[in-house]
Amino acid sequence: MAANEYQKKSQIVGALREGVAVVQMVFFKELRCQVVKRHPDFEQKEQLMLTGAVTNELFGTQNMETRFVQYRDNNWAVIEQELLGLAANLAQLRPYITDALRVQTLCDNHEGSNNTNVLEAADKIGILLKDRDIPLPSVFMTFVRGLGEQYQLIIPPVQITAEDDSAMVH
Repeated sequence: MAANEYQKKSQIVGALREGVAVVQMVFFKELRCQVVKRHPDFEQKEQLMLTGAVTNELFGTQNMETRFVQYRDNNWAVIEQELLGLAANLAQLRPYITDALRVQTLCDNHEGSNNTNVLEAADKIGILLKDRDIPLPSVFMTFVRGLGEQYQLIIPPVQITAEDDSAMVH
């Protein structure tokens, strides 16, 4: 593969990973609201730890820092209950989560990691939409961009005039 072609593919993988990160942020935000409602007796720090632990489990991104590992070990029952409730409690995010997990797996595969555990775990807890097609990169990015705009995480591009463009510093 030519160096230029490899660089383009690498840029695509980076952009796709950013799209996955947008889905993770939206998921975290929505899950946090759910956790606060279901666990009002938890301190805010514990609510955040639980939300982070569930997010990490779903997306297969374990934080190996001691306090996070200990939290996961000591609170696995509540983490697991949250995971098992995701399909029902955050049903509106299932298409985004499904696409993000599949794209994440494809990116991992492209980078040499053949790990499908994340997809298997998501299927096991019922959040993965199996009959959903794997999105093309442009479709995924458009889909995620709309989600990011909806949650005000992404500022939509705006059309500028030639006059506006000449007034900008480049």
